[in-house]
Amino acid sequence: MNATFLGLEIKRVVRDLSSVFFIAILPAFLYLVFGAATSYSNEPIGNGNVAMYIMIGMAAYGAATATSGIGGRAAVERMQGWGRQLALTPLPDSSYVAIKTIVAMIIATIPIGLTCVLGVLTGAEGTWRVWLYGILALVGGSIVWSLYGLCAGLLFRSEAAVGAAGGFLVVLAFLGNVFVPLTGTLLSIARFTPLYGYVALARYPLTEGYNAEGHESVWVVTVNVTAWALILGVCAVLLVRRGRARQ
Repeated sequence: MNATFLGLEIKRVVRDLSSVFFIAILPAFLYLVFGAATSYSNEPIGNGNVAMYIMIGMAAYGAATATSGIGGRAAVERMQGWGRQLALTPLPDSSYVAIKTIVAMIIATIPIGLTCVLGVLTGAEGTWRVWLYGILALVGGSIVWSLYGLCAGLLFRSEAAVGAAGGFLVVLAFLGNVFVPLTGTLLSIARFTPLYGYVALARYPLTEGYNAEGHESVWVVTVNVTAWALILGVCAVLLVRRGRARQ
């Protein structure tokens, strides 16, 4: 792991204030509209209340949007010339992917942190396990979305494609049980989508695995997150190698 390269990447992203502002504000705004401002936000659910349930979902969506966008832009930059410079260094492809992923996860703490602070101020309630384990799952699970963005950028090599990949997150959010609780066939399909496992794992301390159709083991959502991280991680490394070979 190259600490110097990691530090430079973090500074470069943080200097883009407009992107950081949007990354932080969007999920917080969604939580205030669909969570704190609703009449049923104080209704109990599991080990907390509805406001907490919605807060976790909005924080997850914000983290996914932030990390996928950062990963996608990094991939496009590499294809536009930065990759030629990196090809002259001994930096392994796996280390490049790892550093980009770590940077994205660090940035993911911005929307997660702001949304959680608003949750505390507006009545989101849960036990200490709900808060602690939920936040850890949100930050740790964001690795999936940094790899998702990196793969999108490396595969299509255009900013438009990265934007489309970010827009597709809205579809994945609906299929992932983020915005509206799903039932029946849609819920069965959702279990195979990446956002479902991510959000369900973060909500597990709150819901204890119960959804609209019964109970679900923590291993189901853990396998979902792990499988998608492995699939996207392998794809990212292979795509980086393909790009290096062409340069």
